[in-house]
Amino acid sequence: MSDPMPHLIPLRLDGREVHVADGTSVAAALLEHSRMVCRQSVSGMPRGPLCAMGICFECRVTVDGIPHQRGCMILCETGMDVRTS
Repeated sequence: MSDPMPHLIPLRLDGREVHVADGTSVAAALLEHSRMVCRQSVSGMPRGPLCAMGICFECRVTVDGIPHQRGCMILCETGMDVRTS
């Protein structure tokens, strides 16, 4: 029998520890924890997850110090550090 409760993993979103279900994308984790904006455009407009399949590049974040990562294409990992701009 499978466990009906998802396994939660800890990570940091903009310096705050949160827990998400194992298998959650970074973009979904951001939305789940009320982070609707990932970055700002060159003109200063807020940007956030849009297509959820990696082609719009609106959900770019810094993951473990590596900038411009598409949050919708990366699964959360234990201890991951995600920074929005």
